[in-house]
Amino acid sequence: MIILPLMQHAPGFLKLVNEARPRVKEITVDDARERLARNPKAVLLDVREDSEWLAGRAVQAVHLGKGVLERDLEKTVPELETEIIMYCGGGYRSVLTADAAQRMGYRRVFSLIGGYKGLVAANWPMAK
Repeated sequence: MIILPLMQHAPGFLKLVNEARPRVKEITVDDARERLARNPKAVLLDVREDSEWLAGRAVQAVHLGKGVLERDLEKTVPELETEIIMYCGGGYRSVLTADAAQRMGYRRVFSLIGGYKGLVAANWPMAK
């Protein structure tokens, strides 16, 4: 078993996340499950890098990496009223992408607390 060290985030990155966090609605894995079950049009959006996506992802997730989100979100999710639940590796990048999507006019955007790690811990169905 390989044990990876905890990722240390740079202070500037954490500053950006903490500035965006009050503007973003964060939800738990249980909230996400309930929202996706209740709304078949809701989108679970994986905003991680391509290599992370290829290594493993939530079964029903759609991929749109953080690096191309602003460029491609309107093509991927054309309706501004679509409920979007964004996740990254641990819940930091998804705060930034949720904030960006809201600034683009999306009104029902959420960031998943704990991200991919939280989904794995909750035994969310995964694909590779």
